[in-house]
Amino acid sequence: MGSFNRLHLIRQVDLFTLQLFLSAVEERQIGLAAVRENVAASTATKRIHDLESIAGIELLERTPKGVVPTPAGEVLARHVRTIFGSLEDIRAEIAAFTEGVQGDLTISSARSIIAPFLAHELGEFNRQFPLVRLVVHEIENAEIVHQVARGEADVGVFASAHELDLSGVDVQPYRRDRIVAVLPTGHRLADRDRITFADLLPENLIAVGPMVNAFRAAARRLGEDFEPRFSVRSGRVALSLVQAGLGVTAQPECLVGRDVADRVRVLELAEPWAERKICIATARGRGASPAGQALIEQLLDHPAGDGPM
Repeated sequence: MGSFNRLHLIRQVDLFTLQLFLSAVEERQIGLAAVRENVAASTATKRIHDLESIAGIELLERTPKGVVPTPAGEVLARHVRTIFGSLEDIRAEIAAFTEGVQGDLTISSARSIIAPFLAHELGEFNRQFPLVRLVVHEIENAEIVHQVARGEADVGVFASAHELDLSGVDVQPYRRDRIVAVLPTGHRLADRDRITFADLLPENLIAVGPMVNAFRAAARRLGEDFEPRFSVRSGRVALSLVQAGLGVTAQPECLVGRDVADRVRVLELAEPWAERKICIATARGRGASPAGQALIEQLLDHPAGDGPM
């Protein structure tokens, strides 16, 4: 094969050939890639062979079961995905001039952020940009940044945590919230103004799903183990159990509604990790679409509750 030449690559390789190559990598068979792209298998085979000749290196390893990318093929596939992502960005930004802001916009966030904060903002956004089709994923906090990094969500709104891998996303601060302790009104600790996790740990500490890991980490720092007797998915369920005198809990203050706050005791949780930093994530190095940028600008201009960080 010949040596790699950038100018030769630009002149000789068309976008459709790159799409065929990417389809072959994803389908693991050139024949299936040809079906996917609606061309003859012989055409797909020749185009990919020509691409390898231009690159000067084998990009696909042929096996009896199909094809797998070589290390060089993996590199090319990664860059081709970036190229097509940039093309979609170009299309969306140009369309915004001629058609207005429109298209699909996928947002991933957690229940403890959607309910008190995002629901209102998304409603307002939908009224302002009716041509944008909103798709909302309610998922666990750790999965939010993964979806954004993988391109499965355009915008993620998540609570920052030390264990989160943020290498694949760009992050902007959005707002602050805090975790509070909630006790029955007659509890022996209810007359305090503030409380520590060490005070809560000996109690029947009711964990709402996403808080279990935070409680376990806090317990480990105290040299203790945390295995909840009550583990529930809903903050409102946890509050109802506390109200019934069955235990104590800790959860975001924004989820403790005024209708419940009058029937339980809400205390400051005096722990560094009790302050939640809520952030906005987009895929690293890739600008948001016009719709995504419009939503981010709205969130930063009109943060609810305590206000921006």
